Amino acid sequence: MTQTPLELIRVHFASLPDPRVQRTQRHSLSDILSIGLCAAIGGADSWVQVEEFGLAKRDFFDTFLPLPNGIPSHDTFNRVFEALDPTALERCLLNWTMALSEDLAGEVVAIDGKALRRSLDRRAGQNPLHLVSAWACETGLVLGQVATQDKSNEMTAIPELVAMLDLKGATVTIDAMGCQKDIARQILDQKADYVLAVKDNQPKLHQDVQRILAEAQTPGDRVGCRTDEATEKGHGRIETRTVWCTSTQGRLWQDQQDQDWPGLASVALVEAQRTVNGQTSVERRYYISSHSGTPEYAAKHLGHIIRQHWAIENRLHWVLDMAFDEDRCRVRRGHGARNLAVLRKIALNLLRRETTAKVGIQGKRRKAGWNDRYLLKVLAGGI
Repeated sequence: MTQTPLELIRVHFASLPDPRVQRTQRHSLSDILSIGLCAAIGGADSWVQVEEFGLAKRDFFDTFLPLPNGIPSHDTFNRVFEALDPTALERCLLNWTMALSEDLAGEVVAIDGKALRRSLDRRAGQNPLHLVSAWACETGLVLGQVATQDKSNEMTAIPELVAMLDLKGATVTIDAMGCQKDIARQILDQKADYVLAVKDNQPKLHQDVQRILAEAQTPGDRVGCRTDEATEKGHGRIETRTVWCTSTQGRLWQDQQDQDWPGLASVALVEAQRTVNGQTSVERRYYISSHSGTPEYAAKHLGHIIRQHWAIENRLHWVLDMAFDEDRCRVRRGHGARNLAVLRKIALNLLRRETTAKVGIQGKRRKAGWNDRYLLKVLAGGI
């Protein structure tokens, strides 16, 4: 038997504690969560818009919600989501997503941070909320998030996020902020591989990786260097990406501590040459990986993984800003901004799962707001 939207939401939010005292509960938590999630799917980007969505869709919600006291006010949505335990709500996001994706074997799991700029509150001395998210690149699903007060604290948020995930058989990609031995060891302990960007925050490692790749490209090097090249054209731009990678086995390190990197098996260089309007620029990025650098397919394989990581900017962060207006959201008190971000990510996952509408995420949100049957179809994708 097909689950109703209320039954579906109750299943996935069953562990979420209600932060309110019983005498103040004019509306059930299930009603508030159901309307909030449907509104996030259907185009609402603030608590006022959530209330307006509920009022406009009252007949729709009457088909599966009891609503003994009608549609909650925007102040009620605001107070409840300010008070909800964000860690518990993030766990609900993770459990729901894992139920959709089954397992992550073979996936590239990109981890990256994003600031919610309008959550800044100078009067209260509050920095913008910074969220570190895990994203399954192949399936296009958000796996989870952890909050930190600024980018410099990503090093503490990343291990917490990694620990939440069942990463067996996956490859985890992280930018230079997460290039830390403890993080690499944790990923390996969870039966996954890693590809980590290396920059000047690890100066000795950065120098060693550059030197090893330069040696590997010289004629007669006993290990050698694998190479792959791809060119893309479009929108007045030509981009050629060349990947070099080599095994670290038997290599000499100038800094002996770099030999202690857990599971380190290869290093790679990606050179991107872009020509736009006749102007050419070249960017080089360096990586370390637990994947082997010796087979003939190694450069192509690592190049694909690295390319997948950078797609998180276009397929997650950019979509959250452009389709959900996240960067301009002014919700900032209590846990409101963090919890609303979870609703957006659940909504995005459900919208991505729905494939019959041949439009972008923003178009799907509009359609879900206009068409009750389509909204039910989006929700049904979460079963």
